[in-house]
Amino acid sequence: MRNGAIFRIVLWASTGFLVSVGWGLYFTNADKAIPIAPIVYTFALLTQPLIGAVTVLYPTLPVGLWPLLLANVATYALVGLAIETVRQYYRSFQVSK
Repeated sequence: MRNGAIFRIVLWASTGFLVSVGWGLYFTNADKAIPIAPIVYTFALLTQPLIGAVTVLYPTLPVGLWPLLLANVATYALVGLAIETVRQYYRSFQVSK
């Protein structure tokens, strides 16, 4: 892979980090007396897929914030890797035409 692809994968991982930190700050500062709207909860589960799967499958499992943050970074990095692999594959078709 070229440096540009590696840079874009790092950007995907950084996005995963920022998404996790953003949701962490939101849920930390949210009023505990007001229930979370279903749309917010669903959006949080969609933007953090591995965390959503762990929450749905094992709702009583106590998981710390750092493992969740690292899991989200790794998930976004893997999504970025998959996208870059597909992008490189189809780019070779464009060059050969």
